[in-house]
Amino acid sequence: MCLCVVAWWVAHDKTSRRRKCVSSCGVIGDSLNRLADPLAALAPERLQGMRRGIEKESLRVQATGSLALTPHPLALGSALTHPHITTDYSESQLELITGVHADAEGCVAEITQIHQFVLHALREAGDEMLWVASMPCGLPPDETIPIGRYGNSNIGRAKSVYRMGLGHRYGRRMQTISGIHYNWSMPGLSNDDYFALIRNFRRHSFLLLVLFGASPAVCSSFVEGRQHELQQLSAHTLYLPHATSLRMGRLGYQSDAQAALAVSYNSLASYGASLQGALTRPYPPYEAVGIHNPGGEYNQLATTLLQIENEFYGTIRPKRVIRTGERPLHALRERGVEYVEVRCMDLDPFVPVGIEASTMRLLDVFLLHCLLSDSPPDSPEEIAAIARNQLRTAAAGRQPGLKLERAGREVSLADWGAELLEACRPIAQRADAVFGGDAYRDALRAAQTALQRMDTLPSARVLEAMRRQHDSSYTRFVRTLSEAARAQLLELPFAESLREHFAAEARASLAAQRLLEAAEQPPFEVFRQAYLAPERLGL
Repeated sequence: MCLCVVAWWVAHDKTSRRRKCVSSCGVIGDSLNRLADPLAALAPERLQGMRRGIEKESLRVQATGSLALTPHPLALGSALTHPHITTDYSESQLELITGVHADAEGCVAEITQIHQFVLHALREAGDEMLWVASMPCGLPPDETIPIGRYGNSNIGRAKSVYRMGLGHRYGRRMQTISGIHYNWSMPGLSNDDYFALIRNFRRHSFLLLVLFGASPAVCSSFVEGRQHELQQLSAHTLYLPHATSLRMGRLGYQSDAQAALAVSYNSLASYGASLQGALTRPYPPYEAVGIHNPGGEYNQLATTLLQIENEFYGTIRPKRVIRTGERPLHALRERGVEYVEVRCMDLDPFVPVGIEASTMRLLDVFLLHCLLSDSPPDSPEEIAAIARNQLRTAAAGRQPGLKLERAGREVSLADWGAELLEACRPIAQRADAVFGGDAYRDALRAAQTALQRMDTLPSARVLEAMRRQHDSSYTRFVRTLSEAARAQLLELPFAESLREHFAAEARASLAAQRLLEAAEQPPFEVFRQAYLAPERLGL
């Protein structure tokens, strides 16, 4: 019975239904970063086996630039069961999901088609559009922001209760921030290889915040009633002059509770043990919130530090597609890492779909560098330094002479970043030799140029455009770009066969939700306790 109780929660969780995408095949006998010549590991068949997919979040907004408070559009199908169009935290926050792709162009093509279908549906229903920036639009009071609704099945209720818990723990406004997750794998990697990559990624991800951070400003409604260190730019716009990504800083996905977690990435065992504790250990402030409110409605799924695995915030995660009736941590422990999920990428507001193929290529090269470089074990001291580096870069990454912590010493961010990019050059050359052309080297050269001319970085361009063209108004700037992105995407050819394909997917997802809700189900409390049982986390 227990498997039946949790089957639909797992079958419709992000991990299981979205990433058939980035599978790795086989393992190797020794970790790549211990090879005498790491580049020797980049044989053509392995580079050609790289796979990637993206998940892109965007708020639905009204023509005025205010948050849309309407239900998830029926024309888009069921947010519970649709394979490519769902919601994240809020009912107003769409999440668009590609499948697996062997090249960046295919990935961009699919996310573009999904955007086209969504925008056509929104136009037919009214005047809503997609917000093209990571930091949100003008927001109503916190309690008015609608959480995602997924129907009356147990799994649908659980997903909403989980989001209710996030609102109690972190506030609903923080959950309206949007980003792009980049899912990546390469064949032949062991658990040790992936965790070595993750350790280096965490050490060096400051570079991605500098190169691709695009959220240096925010609407003042986002921080209303909260303490902050932002400066006033205009009547309703706050910013930091050298910020790269407020989304990845103190105002974004940060938590005092989670900051106490010194999660070790030295092995699958150490990572699993860290998460196991957070998923099973009661946390007094959340115990005070309670499972139920005085009226008997659910406040959250659990009173532990993390309700479920997805609540753990981080710049990168090890992932594994899960089976029916299986928790994500159990899947990792049972069958190992299948791919990594990069989570630190802002939406690029100057690109209609939020990310370009050249950015994906730079991410490929960066991830390969993290994989092939020596990766010593982390320590609590280094974990704390990595967190400080992230906050410093998010708030002031373009500040001339900014220093970061590296092996107990302070080093120049610009020098360290330039060193990392130069170390990526042989990898980009190898990739171009395998795939033909200069695309990987072009992406790397563009990154090197941008790091030398920080006024050309996305975060700098955002502030410059706001000042020059939009009276230093964040919402006016993003609303204008959102309108332009909508117009550009709607003007692209969109074949009737493609439109019908997406419409059929939407209809099928609604039918799947109806079947789910018609099926016999145990009481929700039985479902909740069965899913959260510690034995489901594996050993």
